[in-house]
Amino acid sequence: MQALSDFCCAIGVNVPTGKDSLSMSQQYPNGEKIISPGTVIVSAGGEVSDVKKVVSPVLVNDKNSSIYHIDFSFDEQRLGGSAFAQTFGKVGSDVPTVKNSEYFVDCFNAIQELIRRGWIMAGHDISAGGLITTLLEMTFGNRRGGLHINLHNLAGSDIVKNLFAENPGVVIQVSDVHKNDLKEFLEDVGVGYAKIGYPTPNERTLVVKKDDYEESFDIDELRDVWYKTSYLLDRQQSRNGCAEERYKNYKQQPLEMAFNRGFTGKLSQYGLKRRHDAKDNRPKAAIIREKGTNGEREMAYSLYLAGFDVKDVMMTDLITGRETLEEIQMIVFCGGFSNSDVLGSAKGWAGAFLFNPKAKEALDKFYARKDTLSLGICNGCQLMVELGLVDKLDDQANNSSTRQLVDSSTKMKMLHNDSRKFESEFITLQIPENKSVMFGSLSGNKLGLWVAHGEGKFHLPGSEDQYHIVAKYNYSGYPANPNGSDFDVAGICSADGRHLAMMPHLERAIFPWQCAWYPESRRMDEVTPWIEAFVNARKWIEGVRK
Repeated sequence: MQALSDFCCAIGVNVPTGKDSLSMSQQYPNGEKIISPGTVIVSAGGEVSDVKKVVSPVLVNDKNSSIYHIDFSFDEQRLGGSAFAQTFGKVGSDVPTVKNSEYFVDCFNAIQELIRRGWIMAGHDISAGGLITTLLEMTFGNRRGGLHINLHNLAGSDIVKNLFAENPGVVIQVSDVHKNDLKEFLEDVGVGYAKIGYPTPNERTLVVKKDDYEESFDIDELRDVWYKTSYLLDRQQSRNGCAEERYKNYKQQPLEMAFNRGFTGKLSQYGLKRRHDAKDNRPKAAIIREKGTNGEREMAYSLYLAGFDVKDVMMTDLITGRETLEEIQMIVFCGGFSNSDVLGSAKGWAGAFLFNPKAKEALDKFYARKDTLSLGICNGCQLMVELGLVDKLDDQANNSSTRQLVDSSTKMKMLHNDSRKFESEFITLQIPENKSVMFGSLSGNKLGLWVAHGEGKFHLPGSEDQYHIVAKYNYSGYPANPNGSDFDVAGICSADGRHLAMMPHLERAIFPWQCAWYPESRRMDEVTPWIEAFVNARKWIEGVRK
């Protein structure tokens, strides 16, 4: 039998090599083919009883744990329709089925109960590529560690079917502390299982054994094979060599977080409560929205949780004079797609301020005051840069009350991402030493959050020390710096630290469950350090008001 290492191309389906062979496309009756069409297809939806009880597919490198296989199909293993068959140019007719639907439901409910009890350390469904792909993908998210697998308890003598059949099922990792409880529980509910292996934290291989057969797989080598399909697709979408750079860097830029030593993750650390008394004399913040803004709800709650009284202000309120911002201490320009972004980088939104006298007057008066703060995120960041709101300096060092624009040779701009495509991913920011109102206390932290933008590149023609940088992408190079910003800048503020503009969405990461990755040891945190930025803003305003 040919060595199984030769078969592992099945972990990505047959890799396409030409642009006409890409499978993620839509072909229309006139013959036009669109690569990766912008159509969202939702095939199913389900209610989640507790969003905090989630299972990661990433293997935990704990030698005192075991890997279990649970088959949902109650059927023989079959290769028809599998990725393995496709690598040989075949489809097959003998496909796996769910032989007993009631048993399938029992298996599903058993897994939900195990999650509820907190026994599952990691888990992954068996789908395209079969068991071998599932096991490899559970190791790909780590930079070290492997698995030792023995399939002697799996039914059937065909090692290829054992590894590549796509019968529905799951692989779970459970601490050995619970091994007797797990056995008792699964037997009580009538669900079959097989213990198939254990982690090897000091080895970077996947060893598979069954009877006289044994094969060792190089995890890092196969991770490159697994990722190559995405790279070949990315070549059709990304420009300026970004696909190649992502392929080079995807495993060189791991997510990492570092918090202040005193951070507890508790709301009580900041004296916060989830609901406020309507009579509380809280600072007033206004979320300013334009057509297409879509980040206002997360932002409103972040401000509310931090202790603000939050007001919703549409541009029409400012244009008509219904809102003057006179009673507002902080304004936030949220992310989204103002005017569909067809004019680029919030230019249409900026025009609504510049060419409507009442809106312009309200904004000018707000920024002329010394007791105000402002924040622009994503589309709002583009707006602040377009209007020059973070270029303006308080020349307090010269005891002058005038506001002036920095020299035009250093004036920042927002440009299209180097990849020339919309970037949406979870990344890490590092917070350099800074004196901004919101981020000053977070200096030295490394924090995770989301980016979602098409024009997020900070073009900073001056030297780095000419700008008040408050946030940087954690690595130089794509994709960790998703847009190619100069000096890896993700956020910048005015000289006095009061007005901050950044592209990533901190309001979408104030709770651990909002994050794509969060340190395992801190999964029970009530909030992430990002809430501190909003609390800092509220405390500053309270100090100014005294």
